[in-house]
Amino acid sequence: MPKKPTRPARDTAQPAPAVRDLFGGGEAADPQLDDVGQPDTDVVEAPAIGRVVKRLLDSREAILDREPDQIDYQHTVLCQTSLPYRPTDARVWEREQGNVSLSVEAGRAWHPPTRKWVEMPLPHGEKPRLVLIHMNGEALRSGGPVIDVGDSMTAFVRTLGIDTNGRNLRTLKDQLGRLAAATIRLAVSEDGRDMQINTHIVSAFDLWFPKDENQRVLWPTTVRLSDEYFNSLTRHAVPLDNRAVGALSGSALCLDLYSWLAQRLHRVPAQRPQVITWAALKGQFGVEYGRLDNFRTNVIPALKAVLTVYPDARVDVTDVGIVLRNSLPPVSRRLVQGTTLIEAEAVGKPGD
Repeated sequence: MPKKPTRPARDTAQPAPAVRDLFGGGEAADPQLDDVGQPDTDVVEAPAIGRVVKRLLDSREAILDREPDQIDYQHTVLCQTSLPYRPTDARVWEREQGNVSLSVEAGRAWHPPTRKWVEMPLPHGEKPRLVLIHMNGEALRSGGPVIDVGDSMTAFVRTLGIDTNGRNLRTLKDQLGRLAAATIRLAVSEDGRDMQINTHIVSAFDLWFPKDENQRVLWPTTVRLSDEYFNSLTRHAVPLDNRAVGALSGSALCLDLYSWLAQRLHRVPAQRPQVITWAALKGQFGVEYGRLDNFRTNVIPALKAVLTVYPDARVDVTDVGIVLRNSLPPVSRRLVQGTTLIEAEAVGKPGD
């Protein structure tokens, strides 16, 4: 068998946080990621080494040891903004950060059994994020918007690293329906020009999945991303380490923080660290949290979990907020350059 490529030696002159610092005592000890990112809830302290923490540490060891076998991607707009974390009655979700804007409008879907149009809520939580990250990667690897997802939802769920129990299957089916029905508007300002796309991310998708005689949930063997979304993705894709995504898959907040740092850290000027206050961070990721102190209580363990699987990230937590320092991206430019569809700005130009 061919030997897996080892990871280049890290720059020890720019140390990343040690594991003992990430999972030491204090206000953010051993987070259980399945509970991280739930707005306005208490932080759950795990045992000395819980299942989720073990998954984090195992992933960290693999990431430090060798290059990823698979690269995932997230659209840069969704790295800087986010979908809702929890259910909402709102029909429109809008977020803006820096030079990007996101608008998600809940849609309607035709329900053949009742012959009625059904109002679909907005997608929320970690599952639509995982689906998007997976589909983005599959589309960019294949070089086209048509994605092979197999004929079984169960098999697809396994590729996302989600347990294939009945509850997860039902939740994913529901979130896929919401995502497919929603109208997504993405706007990016570049060089004084505003570029906007209005689209359904997934086109021609059957929302009402049938079952076979063995009660296996079926769906089309292929899914097609809309041309508008796919074309935008080829210009604005941020590479992510598949192992980190899998380790963080139980928390929408962790996935958002990881994607944001993957997009942001390598663009921080080398000699000019950037301070993000807690209030600014809450404005970006904590709109669904009530009080600032409640958001901080939840985001610190989430951030420490993310730093565990992003070893090169140089982020300091302070009383004022967090300090971002220039860091290597989680996926090296050398690996990404092998993906012909990704343009230079997707991973940043030298000196950014």
